[in-house]
Amino acid sequence: MACLKKSYTKTQLQDWSEQIRSRLEELPLFQAARCIALYHALPGEVQTAPWLERWRAMGKRLALPLVAGDDLLLLPYDGPASLVPGAFGIMEPALVSCARSVEDEVDLVIVPGVAFDRQLNRLGRGRGFYDRLLATLRVPKIGICFHFQLFDEIPAESFDRRMDVIVSEREILP
Repeated sequence: MACLKKSYTKTQLQDWSEQIRSRLEELPLFQAARCIALYHALPGEVQTAPWLERWRAMGKRLALPLVAGDDLLLLPYDGPASLVPGAFGIMEPALVSCARSVEDEVDLVIVPGVAFDRQLNRLGRGRGFYDRLLATLRVPKIGICFHFQLFDEIPAESFDRRMDVIVSEREILP
């Protein structure tokens, strides 16, 4: 996985992120979804911030993860002003006393990863946040990545959650 260390320009990553968004929006799973769990990206990940308002304007309800100890909670996204820097510097919904998890309303989850493979396995950052969350959700899981993050095979453990679909700027699996 040495190619993960290669540098790409911010413009390249933004262009590829938009290509991934376009591919996602063509999927029947996306088109049918009413409430989508998304994430706010770290630098170097598929950039999802521009998608938030676009998808809200399309009538999609959105949920973003909030780090709560060793777990992720999915809270409603209520616009850019509702986000604050959270754990690891990731923008997340502000936790207020009236905030409630919307996990039971989500019907599609978009998942980041460090790497994916052609067997739909995902390699995260090693803390298990998404694996624990995905174990509680019974909805389709779409992993998104850049082409350089997609491998023939990556290590997978029994607790790792496989994706139903993986989308890069070059292809859609399966």
